Formats: sequence, structure tokens, C-alpha cells
Amino acid sequence: MSTEFAKPLQLASGVTLSNRIAKSSLSEGLGDQDQAPTLNLIRLYRRWAGSGAGLLITGNVMVDRRALGEAGNIAIEDNRHTGLLREWAQAATSGGAHAWVQLNHPGRQAPSSLNNAAPVAPSPVAVTGAIGALGKAPRALTDPEITEIIGRFATAARVAVDAGFTGVQIHAAHGYLISQFLSPLTNQRDDRWGGSTQNRQRFLVEIVRAVRAELGPHVPIGVKLNSADFQHGGMTEDESTLVVLALADEGIDLLEISGGNYESTAFMGASDAKASTRAREAYFLDYAEKVRAALTAAGADLPLMVTGGFRTASVMNDAIADGAADVIGLGRPLIIEPELPQRLLDGATGARRVEVKKIRIKHLEGMGELMWYGVQLRRLGNGKDPDPNRHPLRNLPQYLTSMGMLGRPQRRGFST
Repeated sequence: MSTEFAKPLQLASGVTLSNRIAKSSLSEGLGDQDQAPTLNLIRLYRRWAGSGAGLLITGNVMVDRRALGEAGNIAIEDNRHTGLLREWAQAATSGGAHAWVQLNHPGRQAPSSLNNAAPVAPSPVAVTGAIGALGKAPRALTDPEITEIIGRFATAARVAVDAGFTGVQIHAAHGYLISQFLSPLTNQRDDRWGGSTQNRQRFLVEIVRAVRAELGPHVPIGVKLNSADFQHGGMTEDESTLVVLALADEGIDLLEISGGNYESTAFMGASDAKASTRAREAYFLDYAEKVRAALTAAGADLPLMVTGGFRTASVMNDAIADGAADVIGLGRPLIIEPELPQRLLDGATGARRVEVKKIRIKHLEGMGELMWYGVQLRRLGNGKDPDPNRHPLRNLPQYLTSMGMLGRPQRRGFST
């Protein structure tokens, strides 16, 4: 079998990824109380720097410290943490990989336990379900506030790249603020930021333009986009494809395809996927093929990164060989096997299969799995190896506390 994922990839900005395997974004939750990188986060990325991946994409970095999405978020507003950001970037690039900071704003997905101000959103539409219980109903952003947030993305990008990161990824998926603007379910505005697909995508397009103007043509910019929201009344695959074509026109370097949000958790993993989808691994590959066809028909060339469910080398190889994907995104497998990309490049047949034990609490099953992986991240940050046999119930009380569901938020993370 030829290893398509071992081939280099040149991006529109002129930079070259050494191979087609990327560590996709994972919410590490290893920032300190001032939203700065910690030594544990730096240690974690130094480990991943030796993984063999050609690209590392960081977890959520918020552009406004008054609007945090998860406990332990990093926030970049200015140069106050330049020294620690530089150490983080040096660790992440120490193995020769590109390292991009993922920039984000939570919008209405901002737990009250972590934020003093009421959350903001395109429209005052509250989050439903268990996650909704953690936050207040959002208020609608004003036009000047929208413009100010666009500027925050550009500023954060500049600070990150000046610190040594080689590019940025704009998070427009999973129900965060940009995704909220894209979805007709959460964007009910009747001004230039809402209504038609063109108006709803304006916020994302203007962020891309502002970041490009700040960074220039030779620093790569990626976008993470939902294939669909998987909710009645949410953004559909057809609408998402129109957004992709608009991003291609803007000349972004790499589009990562994901899906869902915290109300419909398609991105959380195999426990939320249909059996047939788990069997064929790549959750969003069908959509990637649809996007590729649309890009080809439009005469556009935009590399696609597909993340979600990949476990075997043959499926990864075929996804690239068939033209559906240019880059394979691996997230959770790199928590359990931090050196997995190099093993794949050396001829391994796939990732280790891990089944997370169920916690038997219906509404917390998906979050229990997230919690379990969060504990493994903290082990890596502490210089330890993962513990695949650890039961998620061992950390459930601490996790719920960290999210504000049991008392005051816990800032120091979980025991490992």
C-alpha cells in the first residue's frame, strides 16, 4: 500500500506541510486563572511535537477573556503573555511541524460559572439541553460589537504569529459564535449579518479578511467548518457548501470539516455516531466528497482536512488517494497514542482501539467521554503516559465542579 498521507502538501500561502497527518484541535483546558499557557500545556505540545504529524492545531484560544467557553481556556487579547506564548510555540514547532493556533469566541456557549457578563450571540436564542443549564440566555450583538469582535480575531492572530506559531485556524464549527452566525436556527437577524446565506456567512468572511490583512499573504489561515448542524432548522449541507465556495474565493489555505454542536454532538465521537458510520470510520467523508465536487465544478482549489473517526491507515490512505481529503485530522487517537502519526508513517496499520467505559448516566454519557479524554490530556501534561483503563467515574465530581454544575468552578483540573 502506498502511503498517500506521507506526501508533502503545499498550501496557497506558499508553506509546505511535511505530510498529510494533522493533530486536530482538542480542548486541553490547561490554561491558568489568567488564561495564560501553563508549563503543563507547553510540556504536552513538546510531546506532540515529536509525534510525526506535519501539522499541530491547538485547542480553543479565545479572543476575549470575558467570554470563555471551557474551564482552562487560553485567551489572547494583547501581548501580556508573550513570553509564555513564545514558549508554547517553540515547544509545538520543536519537531519541525507547523503549529497553528485555533481562534474562537464561544458566543452563547459561555458557562455562567466562567463568565461574569451575559453571553452574546447573533440573536437571543438560548442553548438547550444539559449544556444550556450552565449558562444564561444570550443577548443579541450590536453592529459595532460585531465589528469589534472581528478585530479581536485579527489582533489575536497577529499576537500568536509574532510569538512563533506558524499559522491560525478560525473555529467556525461546533455551535460557537461564528457557527451561530451561520445557522438560521441561532441567527434570526434581519440586518446585513442575518437572513440569507450570504448575509449569515458575512461574519466569517469578514474575520478571514481581517486576519489576512493582519498576517499578509504568506501566513497560512485555516477554517474549521460544520458540514451541518444536525438540527432541524440549522445549517444544512447545501448551505455549508455555499460557505465553502465563499471561503475558497477568499483564498484560505485549509478547510477542516467537522459537524454538530453541543446540542447535537456529532463531533464528540463514535458514541454519538450510527453503527454504519463507525464501521466505515470517517464520519464526514461523504460530505467532503460533495464539497470536492462543488469546488471542482467552480474551478476552485481548496485543500480539505477531514477529521472524525479515522483509525486505520488504509482508510486514511484511500481518503487521500480518492481525492476526498488532502489532510487527515486525528484528535483523540493522539491522546492515547501521542506518537501515532510516526507509527503510521513507519507502516503501522492503524490506531489502538479504545473503548471508554460507560458512566450509565444518560444525559452525561457524551460529556463523560470528553471528561475521560480530558483526564488523559492532563496526564500527558504532567509528563505521564495515558491510562486507557481509567474509569471516567473516577473524575466525574471534579469534572462537574469544573463546569460549575457542582459548586464553584475548579481551576486546577482533574487529578490524574
